[in-house]
Amino acid sequence: MADSGKKQVPLRLSAKLYDAIAAWAEDDFRSVNGQIEYLLTECVRQRKKNGAPVPHELDVPPELDIR
Repeated sequence: MADSGKKQVPLRLSAKLYDAIAAWAEDDFRSVNGQIEYLLTECVRQRKKNGAPVPHELDVPPELDIR
């Protein structure tokens, strides 16, 4: 098997969060995996751009208001 340069990471998501990401991915014509990778890439890019440390409050998952 060739190494693609990508790491596999097991990830557990709540059903509500998964459904929200899946709907968003569908809107953006991406797979769920592709959407998660895109979102993480954008977050890292924004953090590098700002150069500021992330406050500890961001480590706590937000309450999702998914209706």
